[in-house]
Amino acid sequence: MTLQTGLAVLERIERASISDKVFDELHRQILRLDLPPGTRMSEVDVARALGVSRQPVRDAFYRLSKLGFLTIRPQRATTVSAISEKAVMQARFIRLALEVETAHVACTHLTETDFAELDDLLALQKMAVTARDAHQFHQLDDRFHREICERTGHGFAWDMIRENKSHMDRVRFLSLSFASEHAYGDHVQILAAIRSRDPVAAGKMVRQHLTRIIEQIVRIREDHARYFAVED
Repeated sequence: MTLQTGLAVLERIERASISDKVFDELHRQILRLDLPPGTRMSEVDVARALGVSRQPVRDAFYRLSKLGFLTIRPQRATTVSAISEKAVMQARFIRLALEVETAHVACTHLTETDFAELDDLLALQKMAVTARDAHQFHQLDDRFHREICERTGHGFAWDMIRENKSHMDRVRFLSLSFASEHAYGDHVQILAAIRSRDPVAAGKMVRQHLTRIIEQIVRIREDHARYFAVED
């Protein structure tokens, strides 16, 4: 490899890194409703706000559009897409199938060290609930589910969940204003069932936990109708 070729590779890696950072920041703001559905966005404005060139912003816009979070129309403003209830329910279906099976495996694979670490994580969740810190609880919520997958040796399951759950996340985040205590309580019961080595109970608790969104989305849609797409 020549020096010139090597520098070109480094340049591509650096560009990719910037593009990833722009994507991650926009993705975070969309999921947390800092950029609510209907928000008009332009490459120029985002590039200026983030202090980057337009190319990584263009790349991020494309990736977000493929996930269904941005609507890009030539010669018209790019907008944050409305929440699709259909996409939320599809994401729930995929997540439920994977997490019930993971909970079954966890009943035979998790060790006392794993349980101690997860107990500490639940203690942090309880603190976030008490402090009414929705942002922190949302992160700890994801971490709880991810840790169970990874500690069973099925980290790939979390990768698949993460790829498909983003449409749930906007609804989940909106639900935390009234449902974080329920979510925390579900986590406590899920871990208790796994600790007792009861796969039937563990699967049942995971199903209950991930089914709550069906009732929550009705309330959220009543409160935030403008955020939702009109679907058949």
